[in-house]
Amino acid sequence: MLIQAAQALPDCEFIDADIARWRPAQPPDVIYANASLQWLTDHETLFPHLVNQLADNGTLAVQMPDNWQEPSHTLMRQVASEMGLPDRGRQPLLPPAAWYDLLSRQGCEVDIWRTTYFHPLASHQAIVDWLQGTGLRPYLAGLDEQAGSAFLTRYLALLAAHYPLQCNGKVLLRFPRLFIVARKIAA
Repeated sequence: MLIQAAQALPDCEFIDADIARWRPAQPPDVIYANASLQWLTDHETLFPHLVNQLADNGTLAVQMPDNWQEPSHTLMRQVASEMGLPDRGRQPLLPPAAWYDLLSRQGCEVDIWRTTYFHPLASHQAIVDWLQGTGLRPYLAGLDEQAGSAFLTRYLALLAAHYPLQCNGKVLLRFPRLFIVARKIAA
């Protein structure tokens, strides 16, 4: 991924690092994280760490999928439970008020909002196909081909009850996202 990014944006620097331990040589003006930080744990430590890396008046801008309670994700946990598998999915995000307080305590002005996108997809199978690249990955990791196929078959069967077909035969996948913009105020 970093090689492709460097090829697409040769004037930018891309660093392979653990963001929880990352310390830039120069404090950046902006840290931008799009659909990545939801996979990490201990946000109560991570986010203050990121704010501390910013230059004065720097901005932390984050977008995270907030679909833990959506059927697309509750059904993953249901199928895992039915199959006797551990819940390998990510944990729920903090509530907005907790994010606000966490970042305000770090000396930030905070804007936070939630937006729900409705993605029209061709079929229930298209939901499965999309989520195999994200939310389903931890559940399918380590399963052999037969168990993985059984998981996906059961998951697909459950989706139909929660995502009705629209008049044109498509399904609408609800996809809530949480946006946080925290500006570090100079001391």
